[in-house]
Amino acid sequence: MIVKRIIPCLDVKDGRVVKGVNFVDLRDKGDPVTLAARYEEEGADEIVLLDISASIEGRKTMLNVVRDTASVLTIPLTVGGGIKGVDDISEILSSGADKVSINTAAVENPNMVSAAASEFGSQSIVVAIDAKKKGGNYMVYTYSGSVETNLDAVKWAKAVAELGAGEILLTSIDRDGTRLGYDIELTRLVAEAVNISVIASGGAGSLNHFYTVLTIGRADAALAAGVFHDGTIRISELKRYLISNGVEVRVL
Repeated sequence: MIVKRIIPCLDVKDGRVVKGVNFVDLRDKGDPVTLAARYEEEGADEIVLLDISASIEGRKTMLNVVRDTASVLTIPLTVGGGIKGVDDISEILSSGADKVSINTAAVENPNMVSAAASEFGSQSIVVAIDAKKKGGNYMVYTYSGSVETNLDAVKWAKAVAELGAGEILLTSIDRDGTRLGYDIELTRLVAEAVNISVIASGGAGSLNHFYTVLTIGRADAALAAGVFHDGTIRISELKRYLISNGVEVRVL
């Protein structure tokens, strides 16, 4: 049986963790280093840190935040935001990250995915896909959800898997911050289309939401932010719930 992962997400802006709804109305949630350390202690399997304004502001990821966060962790750290090329990936990995998450740059230069996978190994390369439903399809958005592309999310997921990505971080913009539950249809469509791990993101609001996306949605991991930041759900409590319902997870 595949062990499912629980991953807290730290969306960072100006060095602080923030959280909004549908990628807007951001509110301060604390210090990334403090939160990362707390989540590892609670039983998180990995941490994702996203510098959410880097691409919009046309700058690189804040490496000092990456170094400080990595210094308090023994679990894997994935970092994304502002990555434009292989050199940026190298800098982030050298700063203590175990994986990098690429979204906008992958869409604008798909060959970068294969180049990065070749240079650093597929296990280090995560392609983030931010998707929103338009008509009957899910479309890919870039620049933190502000720019619509003409890419179908499922087809794009297949493409990046073939290019060498090791994982897909799949976020439903429609569900982000709503706590209405993950987009099960979107997650399952992508999970069934690729042979690499899919991390579901966007919409976690209850223990059952995690169970549903990891089973019916066929996600390999569930990522959440707001419910963890607010203490609505504790990771240890969540894992006990999942185990009691037949989902295998790592326990401390």
